[in-house]
Amino acid sequence: MKKLLTFGIVLLLLSGLSFAQSPVPDNAVLEKIADGFDFVEGPVWDDTLGLLFSDLQGNAIYRWTEEDSTVIYLSPSANSNGLAYDSSGQLIIAQTGLRRVALQDFNGTIVSIADTFDGKKLNSPNDLAVKSDGSIFFTDPPFNIPSGQQQELSFSGIFRISPSGDLQLLDNTLNLPNGICFSPDESKLYVNNSQARVIYVWDVEDSTINNKREFARITPQGYADGMKVDSGGNLFCTGPLGVWVFSPDGDLLDTIRITGSSPSNCNWGDADRKTLYITAGSNVYRIRLEETLDVKDRGELPGEIELFQNYPNPFNPATNFGFRVSESGTLSLKIYDVLGNEISTIIEGEFTPGEYYFPFSADVLLSSGTYFYQLQSVDFIQTKKLIFMK
Repeated sequence: MKKLLTFGIVLLLLSGLSFAQSPVPDNAVLEKIADGFDFVEGPVWDDTLGLLFSDLQGNAIYRWTEEDSTVIYLSPSANSNGLAYDSSGQLIIAQTGLRRVALQDFNGTIVSIADTFDGKKLNSPNDLAVKSDGSIFFTDPPFNIPSGQQQELSFSGIFRISPSGDLQLLDNTLNLPNGICFSPDESKLYVNNSQARVIYVWDVEDSTINNKREFARITPQGYADGMKVDSGGNLFCTGPLGVWVFSPDGDLLDTIRITGSSPSNCNWGDADRKTLYITAGSNVYRIRLEETLDVKDRGELPGEIELFQNYPNPFNPATNFGFRVSESGTLSLKIYDVLGNEISTIIEGEFTPGEYYFPFSADVLLSSGTYFYQLQSVDFIQTKKLIFMK
């Protein structure tokens, strides 16, 4: 028995698998809830209003609810980007068109709370994180400076607005700081360097940040963008190919694949804050991240299309894929590695209603490790994880 146990441990280590648990349930379904915008950003949830999000290039903030779908909340919005609520529930807006951070009070009046530093205009306030003490942290890269205007600051900053309104520079070492968020206990601040696709972390000490160090990297070409942390300390970073999920130790746990456009930001919503809302290009998505919630009870798409977990899983050398469809349509089923590279197309074509199963042998295609397989139609995407162990 001891020899068998030792062999099993060695096999797992050689496979390169992580023992950390992904917070994305196997039955999670990515659902598109709104589309047709120019470039969406900055989702934020309020239990009364529902979801607010920016259409940066469309110069508007939209409101989405299950009952009313999408309506304009604020137009023009000064090309709003990141959105957040302060400790009293007032909306904070990163207005790139006016190069400022602004506040919308409960009467609807919008006022600037930060627009210059040392007498010079801010670059282009991008994303926001509000601390429980009322201070507002934000990133200020030179993205989207209005045409005809010049960059006045010689750096891209990470700033803090104190509860009394004082603006403080925290860091100027990143050339393109973008996504920003706190750990659950607010002892750490995460910021990514967008074009380099590197996420950094600092220790938060009162009103300052210290001990900068690298937390994680995203390897595919593109930009790291908005980030959020869940209650367990897992970090969700939008970027090339989807939403990258890292453990509190910086290990890659999962990737929520999104095709067509790289996502720009994400945030938690619904009353229990266990639904992740994601902005990506012209679309807004959501994915429910609660293991115990049966997907059939959510009123989503699995009544029309459902991707089954492959069996066996882990597997060696062969496994079986399956899915069910209730309407005719074009479907593709593909395998990807953890970096989003396509490994194999299992099927692609027209399917009539029914259940379908396809055998797959990994003898020559895969090395030991974790992979993802994705079923996609015109308006449906679902991804599941598979493990191959040689």
